[in-house]
Amino acid sequence: MERTLPDDGGADGSGPSPSERAPTRLWSPPRSAAERVRAALGALLRAAQGALLRREPRAPRPKLPPRALLLRWGKRLAIALACLLTVAVVAFFLVVHHYERDLPTTEELKSYNPPQVTRFLARDGTVIGELFVERRTLVPVIEIPPVMSLAALAAEDARFYKHDGLNYLGMLRALIVNLRSAEARQGGSTITQQVVKNVLLTHERTLDRKMRELLLARRIEQELTKDQILELYLNHIYFGHGRYGVEEAARFYFGKSVRQVTLAEAALLAGLVKGPSIYSPRVNKERAEKRRAFVLGQMREKRFLPAAQIDAALAEPIHLAPEPEHLDELAPEVLAEAERALRKAVGPDARYGGYTVVTSIDPKMQAAARAAVRQNLDAYAARHGLVAPFTRAKGDPAPFQGAPKDAGRAYLGAVTGADDARGTLAVRVGTAQGTVDLRKERRYNPRGLPPSRFAEVGKVLRVRFEGGPEAGKLRLDLGPQGALVAIDARTREIVALAGGYEGARGGLDRASNAHRQPGSTFKAIVYGYGIHSRKLTAASMLETDPAALEGYRPGNYDESEGQSPKRLREALAHSVNVAAVSALRDVGPEGVVAWARELGIASKLGADLSLALGSYEVTPREMAAAYATFAAGGAYQEPVLVTRITGPRGEALPLPARPPPRPVMTAAEAYITTDLLTSVVKVGTAKQALSLRRPIAGKTGTTNDARDAWFVGYSTDIACAVWTGFDDATTLGAREVGSSAALPAFIAFMEKAHAGRPATDFPEPLGIVRLPIDPESGMPAFPGQEGAVEEVFLEGTEPTGVAVPDPAAIGQGILDLFKTQ
Repeated sequence: MERTLPDDGGADGSGPSPSERAPTRLWSPPRSAAERVRAALGALLRAAQGALLRREPRAPRPKLPPRALLLRWGKRLAIALACLLTVAVVAFFLVVHHYERDLPTTEELKSYNPPQVTRFLARDGTVIGELFVERRTLVPVIEIPPVMSLAALAAEDARFYKHDGLNYLGMLRALIVNLRSAEARQGGSTITQQVVKNVLLTHERTLDRKMRELLLARRIEQELTKDQILELYLNHIYFGHGRYGVEEAARFYFGKSVRQVTLAEAALLAGLVKGPSIYSPRVNKERAEKRRAFVLGQMREKRFLPAAQIDAALAEPIHLAPEPEHLDELAPEVLAEAERALRKAVGPDARYGGYTVVTSIDPKMQAAARAAVRQNLDAYAARHGLVAPFTRAKGDPAPFQGAPKDAGRAYLGAVTGADDARGTLAVRVGTAQGTVDLRKERRYNPRGLPPSRFAEVGKVLRVRFEGGPEAGKLRLDLGPQGALVAIDARTREIVALAGGYEGARGGLDRASNAHRQPGSTFKAIVYGYGIHSRKLTAASMLETDPAALEGYRPGNYDESEGQSPKRLREALAHSVNVAAVSALRDVGPEGVVAWARELGIASKLGADLSLALGSYEVTPREMAAAYATFAAGGAYQEPVLVTRITGPRGEALPLPARPPPRPVMTAAEAYITTDLLTSVVKVGTAKQALSLRRPIAGKTGTTNDARDAWFVGYSTDIACAVWTGFDDATTLGAREVGSSAALPAFIAFMEKAHAGRPATDFPEPLGIVRLPIDPESGMPAFPGQEGAVEEVFLEGTEPTGVAVPDPAAIGQGILDLFKTQ
């Protein structure tokens, strides 16, 4: 039974009786929040019902006149509208605040620095290469011609200079179109909005992006001038074919700067913005012409220009510049080095582009260098049967056996099949199978033969893996490679640099980085040091018999040499090995190593007798620089490739200070060394160079087993080094020497490089003495001696005494006279 509290009857005894009152619990379990809410609502409802029941009925109100009734409802409507307006204003500010919280700052526009093109130029301003993320070149608005600006306004935003950043009518029109289509089809954007979209935001078509665009458009209109906004627009928009901004567009379509475009050309460019892939004249010239006419029509309608000027532009035919050729092939080695110089000069900012890097390259000489290297290597291929078609023959080498692991080496693989449809050749290299894409092998397939006719199944070909054996991609590696570097003898600027046959960016620059044995070309340094140290003269008699040497005993290339000592000039001209070793022994290897350092050879050299035959590896660039010292009268200066770098705003950037020329030998010493080297061309191993019909000094070089072939030489104007060889030091062949595998490239290049230049002789400085000598002994010739030759000496080093005549040629009495002197 529930216990209840006793009834107190209330204070005045008027309360409900105990029977009417609900029992009161001493304790009840706690209720949930929902139950408490329901209870409170129930109590509130009961109280409202009680109030209505107790309310006395009101007397009916008198009917208001229509005017008063209208006034009352007008007030109510005004209040409602005011409330709605307040809510709308508050909502607007809340929305604006929401979108303004993470808006990008307009400071990016004030310091606008988009990716630009970095251009690499030859010495005459010819573009030899470009580096870019986006192909763009910034142009100040004041340098953009008015016809270009007006054409852009006519095509995109004729009221640009009148509105405050937003085209409300255009936005309303776009809204109607978008509502009808239930998707975003039109934007109604002004130039200001396009700047915001392209520079600060994305191109997505969403309400969120559009709201941000509107807010930013108003903001930049307050912070930037109209001209600044137009400059941003004209430099940023896309014109198709990978070109951004009006400058790159003008260069691509018309081959000129935007500063020089005509009204017709400007209208065509302005019309591209709506759809570059649709209206490009390189895609559809007729469609581009119609779009140009529309832009010119808009300019007429807006009265931007006189009608006569517009009519003339409408009648002007479209003249497009030839499409720019791929420039990397001309000098990719130069671009790689110039890019490193740029990054060293400006650091991480190089990635933004906009720089101009001027190099010392002469474009005509560069083209001649590449052609000379290729012609020389093609001639080698013809001599050795390395041109398609390839058939099996007796004496073919055996293919490689086993698992290929070294991606850097060449292998002998056997042809297993051909796919003419895909243009590929299947080759098995040991346990690996790969394919050769013959479309990339023009060097070995100049006639464009299909794979089935290129090589017979079973033919063994020399190949190299691309990216490792597991990738299965192969390149033919049938013939050797070559390198050529040419240096202006006066300025020591590199005028041509070819590091290989292909000429592809990212490839090995063998002219600068391939370390190979220079062979007999190093003899010029040995003999030059002998002249410099006054330990040798051009008439010094040198041993040619290997048996006369102790310890290191090399052989002579020509086995007929070695019968008797030879004068230094003769030994150099005919490249007698034993004579060079004999000379090095006399002057000291340590001195030659130190002197080679002075000539710019930084590669490791050993101070032993094999140094005389070029046993230590150097680069073609080092050898060309050393020989250029002889050509320049004895002063060494480090060769330079990058001569100037300018920044995006045209400012000159500082380059590392170039060391001044330093004297390594006197002008007289250099002249005698040069005169000795001319004998190599006149009567020695390089007589082919006489075809150049100008004074040439130089030296051939061939290493053991003909693994390297060289010619290094110079005129009064240019020093040039040529190297030929396989990257893995495979022999070139028993009959290949410097005069056959390298000298032809030197001659071909120098002929082109000196075209139009007069032949000049090497100037003779002071301190030179000319003296007739006996060719057999190197001593001064006796009076009236037949067969005497004139020789050059440094003043004070000429030989003394007189040559002893041959007793068989003259009487004994006369001979006795010579003995008493």
